[in-house]
Amino acid sequence: MQNQLKIAAIQTNLTWENSHVNLASFQTKIDLLDEVDLIVLPEMFSTGFTMQPTLVAETMDGNTVQWMITIATSKNVAIVGSIVIEENQQYYNRVIFVHANGKIETYDKRHLFSLAGEHKVYTSGEKRLIVNLKGWRICPLICYDLRFPVWSRNTDDYDLLIYMANWPKPRIFAWDTLLKARAIENMSYCVGVNRVGEDENGYQYNGHTAVYDYLGADVATTIDGEEEVLQCTLTKSFQDETRKKLNFLNDRDYFTIN
Repeated sequence: MQNQLKIAAIQTNLTWENSHVNLASFQTKIDLLDEVDLIVLPEMFSTGFTMQPTLVAETMDGNTVQWMITIATSKNVAIVGSIVIEENQQYYNRVIFVHANGKIETYDKRHLFSLAGEHKVYTSGEKRLIVNLKGWRICPLICYDLRFPVWSRNTDDYDLLIYMANWPKPRIFAWDTLLKARAIENMSYCVGVNRVGEDENGYQYNGHTAVYDYLGADVATTIDGEEEVLQCTLTKSFQDETRKKLNFLNDRDYFTIN
């Protein structure tokens, strides 16, 4: 087990429905990174949050997944982000988690954003994913999942909670508040990665990419509205010691989700 985990969260503008431009932009930023264990990208990082999957969807053998594999294997780093995937004639807002050896794990967004009609064009996921990275158990979720604490609940199966988002500026206070709440109630490091800029629909995004610790304290935050790569180091022993001392998770409720 590795006690410390180095994370780079990339907060950037996204060019609308143009994966070639977006991947090139991320490549430039990644090439400048110090050594890290995990790179975290926003939701639909190759296209922006689009409700036109027929125009942008890729397969699991497509260019974006292959790009992620190349990044992971060539730089010996894990990388995670969500993209639009077509599979079995259905479209998914899918987390792609690629390990340094090229192994892929996936999670399909469960809570589809009905306000934007996401539920009309994408298929909801049914299973949560827990990834093991160097002894850290990681739960990657997507944007709107943040508003649903039951789905995010730590049932003693993760050490790090990650949200990848396209969360708009008018509701950024909710983003800030809920990220911190998820960290506190789950006694877990919590990373939220959001984009900046304006999309084709005129929605503005101001980032607020942040990392909170298991008590809700700020570990690292970005500058409002600016492109920035947020790098920080998480220490598992600190979290483990706090969980042992303040054993709030032992008193959690047990439940099933329908």
